[in-house]
Amino acid sequence: MRETAPRVNGKTAVASKSNLPGIISDPKATLPAINGSSRDIKVASVNALDGYRVIRRTGQVVPFEVAKIYAAIKSAFVAVGADGDIDAQLEPIVTRAIDALRRSSALTFGIEQIQDQVELALLRSGNIKVGVAYANYRAERAEKRRHKANLLVPEAFSVIDEAGASSTVDPAAIYARLETASQGLTDVDCELLLTRVVSSIHSGISMEAFDRALVLEASTMIEAHPNYSYMAARLMMDAVASEVAGTKLSRAQTVKQYPDLFVKMIKRGVNAKRLNPKLNKLFDLGQLAAAIKPERDLQIDFLGMQTLYDRYFVKVDGRRIELPQLLWMRVAMGLAIQEENPTKRAIEFYELLSSFRFMNSTPTLFNSGTVFAQLSSCYLSTVGDDLSQIYGAVKDNALLAKFAGGLGNDWTPVRAQGSKIDSTGGKSQGVVPFLRVVNDTALAVNQGGKRNGAVCCYLETWHRDIREFIELRKNTGDERRRTHDMNTANWIPDLFFKRVAAKGQWTLFSPSDVPDLHELYGLEFEQAYCAYEQQVVAGKIDGEQIDAFKLWQQMVRMLYETGHPWITFKDPCNLRSPQRHAGVIHSSNLCTEITLNTSADEIAVCNLGSVNLVRHLDENNELDKTKLRATVRTAMRMLDNVIDINYYAVDKAKNSNSQHRPIGLGQAGFQDCLYQKGVSFASEEAVEFADISTEMIAYYAYEASADLASERGSYQSYEGSTWSKGILPLDTIHTLGKHRHGGNELPVEDGWLRGTDLVMNVESKMDWEALRKKIKRTGMRNSNCLAIAPTATISNIMGISPCIEPTYKNFFVKTNLSGNFKLINKHLVRDLQEAKLWGDEMISAIKARDGEIEDIEQIPIELRMRYKTAFNIEGKWLIAAAARRQKWLDQSQSLNLFVAAPSGRKISDLYFLAWRSGLKTTYYCRSSSASLTEKFTTTNTGQQNNVAVPEQRQDASSCALDDPECEACQ
Repeated sequence: MRETAPRVNGKTAVASKSNLPGIISDPKATLPAINGSSRDIKVASVNALDGYRVIRRTGQVVPFEVAKIYAAIKSAFVAVGADGDIDAQLEPIVTRAIDALRRSSALTFGIEQIQDQVELALLRSGNIKVGVAYANYRAERAEKRRHKANLLVPEAFSVIDEAGASSTVDPAAIYARLETASQGLTDVDCELLLTRVVSSIHSGISMEAFDRALVLEASTMIEAHPNYSYMAARLMMDAVASEVAGTKLSRAQTVKQYPDLFVKMIKRGVNAKRLNPKLNKLFDLGQLAAAIKPERDLQIDFLGMQTLYDRYFVKVDGRRIELPQLLWMRVAMGLAIQEENPTKRAIEFYELLSSFRFMNSTPTLFNSGTVFAQLSSCYLSTVGDDLSQIYGAVKDNALLAKFAGGLGNDWTPVRAQGSKIDSTGGKSQGVVPFLRVVNDTALAVNQGGKRNGAVCCYLETWHRDIREFIELRKNTGDERRRTHDMNTANWIPDLFFKRVAAKGQWTLFSPSDVPDLHELYGLEFEQAYCAYEQQVVAGKIDGEQIDAFKLWQQMVRMLYETGHPWITFKDPCNLRSPQRHAGVIHSSNLCTEITLNTSADEIAVCNLGSVNLVRHLDENNELDKTKLRATVRTAMRMLDNVIDINYYAVDKAKNSNSQHRPIGLGQAGFQDCLYQKGVSFASEEAVEFADISTEMIAYYAYEASADLASERGSYQSYEGSTWSKGILPLDTIHTLGKHRHGGNELPVEDGWLRGTDLVMNVESKMDWEALRKKIKRTGMRNSNCLAIAPTATISNIMGISPCIEPTYKNFFVKTNLSGNFKLINKHLVRDLQEAKLWGDEMISAIKARDGEIEDIEQIPIELRMRYKTAFNIEGKWLIAAAARRQKWLDQSQSLNLFVAAPSGRKISDLYFLAWRSGLKTTYYCRSSSASLTEKFTTTNTGQQNNVAVPEQRQDASSCALDDPECEACQ
């Protein structure tokens, strides 16, 4: 079995099956009555005092074991040479110590508290000699800890607190703090870290700067081993806890005070008008406080902790009032606020979030439980063809972006440049000038400083402004007609790909002349489009005929140069939609995973969250169906609740969301699962895992929505949907194939639907017929249930690979709003350690190769294949896995494509493969960068390892597809 957590003394640190690094949960074992015989106490050596816990000096929380008190007292008796039946003397002493602890009414005790009561019990029972020996032993141990730290820090130094007072730092306290942060982590050196910290600071430093020095020094050592990332996070956690409490706290003190900090956080947030007053009125705060699990803080790494601190923790008067577990509970309460039993549901939701089995999207984490609960992730709108509608759409963008909504705008209805304006007799300037306004609005409304405003604008390929639209992100040309801060995407009908493949003509129109094209798709679109082309030939309407292939060349060239516009596919989005009866899908969203109907009266809304796949692997690294089903069912309830709780800045969004109730359950950690399974991303096994994992999530999500419909009723527009007709997403693949092939049904051979323009797998493993019948009987609570979002930030928080992405690099520096972070592939480190290959020279060799290991001959070939990174995995494997997922999804997925040494032909072939594989959308097209990581590392002695540095890989020059003059195309 492959390990899933850091190892302690060569063994896996497992936390009650939760795979959390360095955490030991408290099992609910039952203990014989403590006032029983000494024989009972001995039997208790493997049991815990039910409901009581101990905080070790390291901050680790463990069950309260009475047998440890028994053993400590017996050792003291033996040490002084006590005579007689020692066991007979122990029972009343142990009972006295335990009773004293119980009288405190606390449930969690520090080591020193317990030892104090043992010492008192010995003295008060008349065992003076033993009690003194026990006290001396404690003093000796404390002196040894201080002596060791003083050897590492020979000179005393002082720090200045917030009040300006100076105090001498106790080296033993620093060392103890580092030991606490290293609990359960192998391959971290507290002595080395302490000496490095001391050498980097000066006497008289502020306490805040000293705390920061500890964190930063640990973070600089991450390249030596990823466990330093957990250590840095825990050191940072101490500083955050002190900020929250308003006084200096150790980890042990934080753990003990967590319940009290939670209650104070709720009351303070409500009083400051940051949190919803209902949190203080509807919930049993004591019961919620008791349910908090402080040990789960230890699963967060440095990038995750810094991200939470900078962007997610609620602040009052500039000071954070949350710690990680307080945040998860606040989010859970916000999502349970309308439940019949809100306290019970909040605990259920908290358990899912705090265990990282599921995570809501960023807007929900930002705003759940606050006074402005804007929890939805995505908003899609269609912009009308007059000034009031255009500027109304810009205003809507600003209002929706204010509270962290991501935006997708459909601009196809706006008339093209040069089109006649009836009211003035003038001519339109087209779409582009207005898009510059959209671009600047996204910059101006930056979501309260938490993250940049973000919008993607879509245009259909037949729009006469398409060529200028394609070049909006270009770095040359008239800056007044450029939008460098806004995303763009092509909304492409199937007919265009057919014309490109046939090297045929393509006609561009103004939507003011052909308004119905915007509302048509599939065969109906093709028929209407061809009819309009005939009208152009006859001179009845305006239209411009161009070479389809040359337009595609321009699209590919801009993809290579700028990564935009993204390629999205209009017809599969509509033909496979459950809501075809309710309208047309005119665009996707900011990240291309949402496919919902929009119109002049409806702004589509979607609420997102993602299942952490790696947390659902069993001991054999297979998906635990029971656990996954339970997670999905609770997650679906949480996402459905968002719709009713959500704050809507725009009525058109509220009306649409209430009527259709779409949600988007996604997934994350796909690459981590492959590492755990020992499978390469570029393999049939990975494609099969993509298939079965998504099928399971889809089945359980649709089942959960049906059960919610039984409890709460179906969504308003359910009748007429494909759900109501017994047609599930898998069935709609046949509809797509029929439309792509002139209305002809495609044959299924060996589980594959095969045609000239569509090849998709249609096999299934679960009992979909039973679910089909259930849905027809119960209805559906949600018009749409699944969408795989990028999960970049929430994956950082959970410390896993984002959504369905392959690893970008095994070593690299990630830059985001929180700063620069060294990231290292912890799975690779684990496997190289097992192969006895990990060390300074290997670190230098990997860094010298820009995070790649393919040409490091010392590494076994099996590992080199497994740890291929994004640009070394052929794009066909990403598309093959995405196609298997797409067959189950009622919406879409954020699929980045990675192209090493890109050329026009390579990019073109990749997108045609995506289209023929039945994908609905794609996201960024990323080409390999010429920038590399540092080419050497520094050993602990300061010496550099000399490693040959490979030549820097250069990108191909920009080219036109199949250009005979371009070397990159040949």
